[in-house]
Formats: sequence, structure tokens, C-alpha cells
Amino acid sequence: MLAIAGGKGGCGKTTIALGVGQALGTSTRPSLVVDTDRDMPNLHRRAGVNPTPGIADVAASAEPTAVAQRATTVQNVDVLPCQTASGAAIDNAINRLSRRDRPVVLDCPAGAGPDAARPLRGADRTVLVSAPTRQSLTDTAKTAAMARALDAPPALTVLVGSDGSVDPSALLCCPETIHVPSVSKPLESDRSRVKYVEIAAVLTKRNT
Repeated sequence: MLAIAGGKGGCGKTTIALGVGQALGTSTRPSLVVDTDRDMPNLHRRAGVNPTPGIADVAASAEPTAVAQRATTVQNVDVLPCQTASGAAIDNAINRLSRRDRPVVLDCPAGAGPDAARPLRGADRTVLVSAPTRQSLTDTAKTAAMARALDAPPALTVLVGSDGSVDPSALLCCPETIHVPSVSKPLESDRSRVKYVEIAAVLTKRNT
């Protein structure tokens, strides 16, 4: 499982989660993008699906994949919203998704608090998402440290709205950085899609 995490809200984590999910999924093996942010659950809006059913509806008798909805704003992605879900419900869903045979992407809460730690405990590795500013990168460094402590080490950094002039490697101690340009509709832009495919290629390479 892949966690999409960062130190600041609004830096583009949800968009990156959907873009990478599309790049990792196929028509016969769609990826599953899961919203784990109870305070600001917005994955369903970006994905163009209803807020329910979602994680709160994953009971002992229901498979998470059976509850998921097919995204309308991207291709080959199923979505599991977080509306009204408790922490225990999120833990239950993550534990059950760890055994899925398709890509699972966790859209994490911002920061380095207990809610952000929850999905990182279940993830295998982390993509750090940040704006190319000192404050955003400093906050993301705290998230990176937590990810390492929870055995979900950062695989790469994604700088959103970046012209490529900022190098975060010294601060985040992450092996690779991908710069995503600022565009008005990132899920529809070819410039962004190329970057999502690049991110997926790095992750796939590191997984082989």
C-alpha cells in the first residue's frame, strides 16, 4: 500500500493520489484510492463520486472493494470515501486492504499527528507531497520522519506547482524528486498526466 502524505493541507495530496492511482491502474485491475482524512474528507469531490458509501460502510461482511465507487474524473480508479468514518473504521479498512491484489493508494491527512499516523502504519511506503516553499517543506520533513518511524519510508518527493528550481533532497532525505507544474485543471492536463506516469514508473521500478 502506498501513502500519499505531506505536512500542509491544500498542497495537492488528493489530486496526486488520484493521478497516481490512474497511472497505476488498468481497465482490468483498477487501483483503489482511499480517503483517510476524517477532518477534511474531499477525495469524493475530486473523484466525482458520492460521499457514501465509503469506509464507514465496510463491515465484517462487506469487502472494501465491494463498497468502493468508480471515479468519474479519472480512469481505472475506484474510490473509498471517508465521510462519517471513525478512526476504528479506517483501521479496519486499511487492515483488510493490505491483502488486496491491486494497487491501493491512501490519501492521508496532513501533518504528523495521530490521524496522519494511522494510514502510515498500514502503508509500505510513502510519497511526500509539498509545495516548493520553505514552510511547506519544513512541515513535510516532520511527516517524512514519522513515515520512517512507522516503516513506510518515503520513496520520492512530489513538489506541486514547482518550476524545478527547488531541491528538497537535503531537507527531506528522499532519494528522488518529481516536479509537477502549476496548471488550472491538473487531472485533465497532459503536462500533469505525464508527471503522474513518471511517479508511477519510479514506484513500480522501486517495487521490482
